[in-house]
Amino acid sequence: MVEHGGMSHEADFFESFRGRLEAIAYRLLGSAGDAEDVVQDTFLRWHAADRKLIETPEAWLTKVLTNLCLTQLGSARVRRETYVGHWLPEPVLAGDRMLGPADTAEQRESVSLAMLTLMERLSPNERAVYVLREAFGYPHREIAEILDLTEVNCQQVYRRAKQHLAAGRSRAEVDAGVAEKIVQGFLAATLSGDTEPLVRLLTDDAVSVADGGGRIRARRTPVVGAPDIARYLAHVFRPTDAKRAILGGIDPVFHAVVVNGGPALLIQAGERIFGLVCLDVGPDGVEAIRLQVNPDKLERFTRQWAAAGPHQPLVATW
Repeated sequence: MVEHGGMSHEADFFESFRGRLEAIAYRLLGSAGDAEDVVQDTFLRWHAADRKLIETPEAWLTKVLTNLCLTQLGSARVRRETYVGHWLPEPVLAGDRMLGPADTAEQRESVSLAMLTLMERLSPNERAVYVLREAFGYPHREIAEILDLTEVNCQQVYRRAKQHLAAGRSRAEVDAGVAEKIVQGFLAATLSGDTEPLVRLLTDDAVSVADGGGRIRARRTPVVGAPDIARYLAHVFRPTDAKRAILGGIDPVFHAVVVNGGPALLIQAGERIFGLVCLDVGPDGVEAIRLQVNPDKLERFTRQWAAAGPHQPLVATW
């Protein structure tokens, strides 16, 4: 009985840290599903460990989790070399604990889709140092112990990571109300049948990328420039019998949502979410569009969306 109570206490202790561990893992991996798996692996190691030898449980858990993520990042790089089309991070709905702390601009920026995409440029160690320092405020001394580096080396890695990520950080922060207005304007322009309203919303050098992961047909190369993006999106959103067939014969409904801190258009038919159009908004307009249609990367989002319902659509007819 005592042993059972002890096991229950240890499980409860781990659960008190699970949200923080998930948030670290998501920033390191760019995948909510992989983050959940790595956190569960961390729990199994915690359960099997001799706790008498663990002086600081939080540091131990963070070290184990981070090292599991570093291993995962190495194999992920190999997988992404054969990924079909353009790889994008897995989107996460506002309010999901996977997003972690959002008290500072740096914490909010570290989980944006733009930053998660940029972090793919970093080495695993650079990414780990940057995430632990920038998003979670770990001192360099503790990060060095987690990664088996010297403190001086840790500081050098952090500076190098920040240099790699210095470009492209002009994203505007939005709340649900602002996001809805942005998405309403974007949707109206896209459905108008005229490319000019959409061109006016985009910056001249805007970029659009799509991730179908080989599961859903999606353009495999970026579209660059406002005129070309406007024509591309007009084609994507133009109603056809073939598109209705893909949607199961149901007209889609469109919702405005906040995804990873930014505005996004959600496309839903019946109970299924078919896509997210995530917008990076800068001071001069929409700078980047990320279309996530890979169903594997929408599974968790769909569950979160259903749990947060019911929802009022922007447009219920196509």
